[in-house]
Amino acid sequence: MLLPYSSHNNISNQFSSTQRFNSNKGGHINSAYDSNLDEPPVYEETNDDHRTVRPSVISAFGHDTLDRVPHIDFYRNAGSMSGHRAVRPSLQELHDVFQKVSECRCVRCIRSLCFSSMVGTQSPPLSSGTPSDDLESAAPTDDMKGMVKFGWIRGVLVRCMLNIWGVMLFIRLSWVFGQAGWGLGIVIIALSCVVTTITGISMSAICTNGVVRGGGAYYMISRSLGPEFGGSIGLIFAFANAVGVSMYVVGFAETVVDLLKENSAIMVDEMNDIRIIGCITIVLLLGISVAGMEWEAKAQIILLVILLVAIVNVFVGTVIPATNEKKAQGFFNYRSKIFLENFTPAFRDGETFFSVFAIFFPAATGILAGANISGDLRDAQAALPKGTLLAILITGLTYLAMALCVAATVVRDATGNSSSIINHTTPVICNGSTAVACELGYDFSSCEVEKCKFGLMNNFQVMTLVSGFGPLIIAGTFSATLSSALASLVSAPKVFQALCKDNIYRALHFFAKGHGKNNEPIRGYVLTFIISVAFILIGDLNTIAPIISNFFLASYALINFSCFHASYAKSPGWRPAYKYYNMWLSLMGALLCCVVMFVINWWAALLTYGIEFLLYIYVTVKKPDVNWGSSTQAVTFVSAVSNALSLSGVEDHVKNFRPQILVLTGSTRSRPALLDLAHSFSKNYGLCITCEVFVGPRSETVDEMNNAMEKNQLLLKKKKRKAFYAAVACDNFREGAESLLQASGLGRMKPNTLMIGFKKNWRTAGAEAVQSYVGILHDAFDFEYGTAMLRVNQGLDVSHIVEAEGLYDIVAKMNEKLVEASLQFKKKQPKGTIDVWWLFDDGGLTLLLPYILTTRKKWKDCKMRIFMAGQPGRSDLDKEEMKGLLKKFRINCSDINVFDDLHIKPRSESLKELQEMIEPFRLHEGSKDADQIRALQKEQPWKVTDKELSEFEEKTHLQVRLNELLKEHSRSANLIIVSMPIARKETISDFLYMAWLDILTKDLPPTLLIRGNHKSVLTFYS
Repeated sequence: MLLPYSSHNNISNQFSSTQRFNSNKGGHINSAYDSNLDEPPVYEETNDDHRTVRPSVISAFGHDTLDRVPHIDFYRNAGSMSGHRAVRPSLQELHDVFQKVSECRCVRCIRSLCFSSMVGTQSPPLSSGTPSDDLESAAPTDDMKGMVKFGWIRGVLVRCMLNIWGVMLFIRLSWVFGQAGWGLGIVIIALSCVVTTITGISMSAICTNGVVRGGGAYYMISRSLGPEFGGSIGLIFAFANAVGVSMYVVGFAETVVDLLKENSAIMVDEMNDIRIIGCITIVLLLGISVAGMEWEAKAQIILLVILLVAIVNVFVGTVIPATNEKKAQGFFNYRSKIFLENFTPAFRDGETFFSVFAIFFPAATGILAGANISGDLRDAQAALPKGTLLAILITGLTYLAMALCVAATVVRDATGNSSSIINHTTPVICNGSTAVACELGYDFSSCEVEKCKFGLMNNFQVMTLVSGFGPLIIAGTFSATLSSALASLVSAPKVFQALCKDNIYRALHFFAKGHGKNNEPIRGYVLTFIISVAFILIGDLNTIAPIISNFFLASYALINFSCFHASYAKSPGWRPAYKYYNMWLSLMGALLCCVVMFVINWWAALLTYGIEFLLYIYVTVKKPDVNWGSSTQAVTFVSAVSNALSLSGVEDHVKNFRPQILVLTGSTRSRPALLDLAHSFSKNYGLCITCEVFVGPRSETVDEMNNAMEKNQLLLKKKKRKAFYAAVACDNFREGAESLLQASGLGRMKPNTLMIGFKKNWRTAGAEAVQSYVGILHDAFDFEYGTAMLRVNQGLDVSHIVEAEGLYDIVAKMNEKLVEASLQFKKKQPKGTIDVWWLFDDGGLTLLLPYILTTRKKWKDCKMRIFMAGQPGRSDLDKEEMKGLLKKFRINCSDINVFDDLHIKPRSESLKELQEMIEPFRLHEGSKDADQIRALQKEQPWKVTDKELSEFEEKTHLQVRLNELLKEHSRSANLIIVSMPIARKETISDFLYMAWLDILTKDLPPTLLIRGNHKSVLTFYS
């Protein structure tokens, strides 16, 4: 733990702070103030679990303040290895600093600070002041000081050069130029360098856009494109490195077997000898790797020296006059005729430009050797661009120079026999592919008839022939192959460990554990060893190389695409220190990599993409709990804003109408039935915003509201509800709902339908609550919202059950019917009907919503029945008209019922129920004089008058009559949907209107009252 030095030692200053607080008669004193400190904090190591808040800087502002000057420590992650996170005061602590609650906290903080300094413990900080900890942060360990960290030369440049100078340099480069000629050979090297250079530039941009941890290419791709891409390519890239080990070891084994063959010391046969030597070599390399990065780095330096000497040896050898033996094997020193002859390609044995390119390209794949150990670099941001790009330049020029030297000195075919020297006494006609050798005095014409063993095309050890001292080339070959194998053997476990630490694939978390001061992935080494041995047993270098090419190219493609994607997203967080990149160049690099993959081997490319796609799907489905601020998120945001703006420029059209519901659920767990039904309407169709109003003084409710925002959104995600959560804090419920109705949404993506639960307790809630509730309905109609009200007999609100945490099972059992009712729309609905009582034409919302329900899986067994009002004597005609309208709307229903007796007076017992409902809320002014009536109306304006009852008697009776018909015809329906009656403002009292809604939906299955905004939401025009 790190503590501010002054806070740890200066106890007297802390006591003086307490004294100043007391002398100030309870006034606020900054608990973190230290008058001696005017510089950024100096941290010292402690073993404590907590840190004090950093003292303020009085000299910077001239007065005591809790505010802090900007400093790097405020921006660190909680587990940062490069220094501990300092704590800045939260906005609430600054804003509420003089409130009594905060003052008490400050007093406690001062006293605990003093006490903790005396006893050696520390109080928790007031506030973290930063977002939640990043999962990529690793807690610093005690032995961190002993970690080996490399600079850009040893860590990147040397490592990359050694990995690029691999198998191809000494045992395949001459063959590549023999097959392709130096003309196309230059194209092959140039194309490889173009791919790697663009990738190196893209990687430089990515790795300078923030601190780079261990994991190399996986880390960069996952932090740029997200865990889906990173997780899929991480496995492929680690596997490619593991297979790369086998490729380099096989190259080493081939060289050893050639030596054994020359000395007639073959153990079994060539192929099995390669396997035996390869397995022994990989065991030795594993021992070096497991010994630690320090030993591996020392081994790499030794191998580099040997390799450099061998490379120089080749250039020196080309100018040493060739002996007759060497000439017989095809080496003639620099000859313009040889150089011109080797310009054109001479593909043999079914080889093509692309197959030769596929063999050579793995030589360029070492560019990520430095990035793969990014966690072991002293300053990865500075080291990776400099070291990688310089390594590409140096190795590219080396390959080109050595290849051109060989192409200018060695012919394609030679017999190796000293008897091939032409006797000038006998005239020889020089023509064909061996004409140049003939002109130089050697007859290799037999090579046109049968395959020879020497020359660029036939001898893989041409570099040994050309060099000044052959054994040095053998040593160089050993060095090149072993160094590349060693680098890949270290890279694969490091990348795999980083992937496993992120826990994207939970089954692989076993391999995340590290050992020793450098956190060595011993388990990863063992796994890499097993994979490498399996591929070494293949034993054929030409079979392994194309597989490696595709895996590495897939990684390169994603690195390039990551750079393009981050640039395209235009996120303010994309600020790479390396400026010499271009987003379109990166995109071209990504496309080039993809093209080259198919050119090299189309089936291997398809297999690579198939594996990557399956892994991508797996990670997407599993949804790992990580948030790395990827460019995918940034592009999603940019696209959302762009699409929202595009929608704003287009007028609404009836064909594109979709229900966008603002549902007053309260907390997302309070009214699950209401949320589930709203979600059934909006899922994949439109917007759903679940809303909550926190009633009370803002100062008391704002903290609760802020805490609820993220919590409720996460609950929606957990329940797989495609909805948003919104909340407001207001003095009363109606004001909050009004704010939500007016301000919710964005552009065209704003709610058009209010969904609310029926107020079951309206008779006991009080006049103010009822007026507020009905007022919300009036507000919705004023703002031209469609309105839907759900009534379930058992009720909707289960908040009292949810809040009974420890007693949940007991409370749930006591409210078993309510719990069951709250979950009814979450289940698949049994076979039944959705009865739609479409009594008033409201634009079609009353018909559209139930139709949407019938398209859902949970409701697919429910048939829709239509009930409508008809004129007496023309029921059949009304039915036919409705049938024709539904046909034009392309909406199917199982039955249409027309009622022409809605005007009949309801039964007396039904009317009696209504009268009992409204009796407590009547004014009963008939028996009173005018003055009493006026006084009562002034005192209780919300009461129902006799005049009002008389004036709206028919409409009141209609609600009662409808309830009778609903009970008669729809009692067994799964869901009833009824046109909602409208109460005219300032005409119908709130309690009478609530009585209408109550009596209309009383003792029925779940009932949804709907009223559209009387604008068409259905059309039969195309």
